[in-house]
Amino acid sequence: MPSWGLLLLLALPLALPAQSQSELKSILDRLDRLEQENKTLKEEVRLLRARVGEPETEAAPPVVERVEIAERRIEEVVQTKVEASQKYPVKLTGMAIFNTYYNTKHSSGFDDPLVASLNPGRSVAGASFRQSIIGFEYSGSKTIFGGTAGGSLYLDLYDGLTVGGTQPLRLRTANFHIDWQTRTLSVSYEKAIFNPRTPTSYMTVGVGPLWASGNLWRWQPQVKFEQRIRLSDATSFTAQAGVIQTTESAGIPGSAGAFADRRPGLEGRFELNQRLWGEHRLQFAPGFHVSTSHVAGLSIPSHIFSMDWMVNPFAKLELTGAFFDGINVTHLGGLRQGVVLGPNGIPIGVHAQGGWAQASYPLAKRLTLNLFAGTEDARNSELQRGGIGRNLSGGGNLMLRLAPNVVVSFETMQWRTSYIGTGTRLNNRYDLALVYLF
Repeated sequence: MPSWGLLLLLALPLALPAQSQSELKSILDRLDRLEQENKTLKEEVRLLRARVGEPETEAAPPVVERVEIAERRIEEVVQTKVEASQKYPVKLTGMAIFNTYYNTKHSSGFDDPLVASLNPGRSVAGASFRQSIIGFEYSGSKTIFGGTAGGSLYLDLYDGLTVGGTQPLRLRTANFHIDWQTRTLSVSYEKAIFNPRTPTSYMTVGVGPLWASGNLWRWQPQVKFEQRIRLSDATSFTAQAGVIQTTESAGIPGSAGAFADRRPGLEGRFELNQRLWGEHRLQFAPGFHVSTSHVAGLSIPSHIFSMDWMVNPFAKLELTGAFFDGINVTHLGGLRQGVVLGPNGIPIGVHAQGGWAQASYPLAKRLTLNLFAGTEDARNSELQRGGIGRNLSGGGNLMLRLAPNVVVSFETMQWRTSYIGTGTRLNNRYDLALVYLF
């Protein structure tokens, strides 16, 4: 006869409730998920051991070894951490950049010329570290309605178009923002809202590349609101609007005191972002600027329409650029003739249009070629003899990445400046930059 234990074992299924097919399937699915999670954990352990240089093993590492790995990771974090008084993350960033350069005789004696000067002078050559940048990026704190606060602060040693006796620490750009899932509110000191893109250059860092020849680069205080809308898996739309403070110190030669130094302006930009195929994208954005300059008791309008874009039609080629058309663009980074004296001696705004374009292509894994050109073309009938009818510049650079954070860049550029009644002047510049990114 079978034993009592065997009888009980055979009778046990009869005593349990009948399991439905769906319940059994649920149990099997759960076992499959647990098995998959176990495989994932084993793969993560294998990668972690490979990272710290330890041999792979099928068994999980002992507790002591896991503690040692954790300690090593903590030491790595401590080495890169900047301590903040409020205990939120702060990252030190920036670059040390060494430039050596040569300008031909129509540079007006400037190290960083903006135009080809009307009269020839001496050639200029030199070297400096003054375009180096020190930056801090901060993030992490939660604020109202679930938003995340963050921002950045960038400083440099740039002291003007010519090397001076001192190299003061200068505010470059700054930003404080609160991000929500689909919107951002920010206060900042940075490029104009309607014109955010800029060419790629290590030769011209202290001021915007292609300044006064198509790139309205000047940094200004501003308050901006951004709304992001996802239209489909491949299409998104971003609307930005804000108030900007302009600087009105440039215009009529010798009459800067006639300007009201600071004026408010209204700006907006509306970007459509479309994925073409794979990783290829098309972005284009119209924008606007509206403000008024006060000069000698008169109101001179500053109205600008803009369009900027980015497209990468092929695997490696990227095309970027911007265009503008308006009146009185000096205070945003245009030629210093946004307001001039008319034939009757009354100040008038000068109409101008311009823009820039850049093609970027990696020639090899560590070598990238950037070619760019820009122009600002003023309405000649509003200028007197000696005014700049058009300033055209173009050039390119080869950037060789010696290490992930070390770049050598050779860059050349030429300005062709056309003066009303006196012809066109040319100036060339050559620059070799060694850059350490940190």
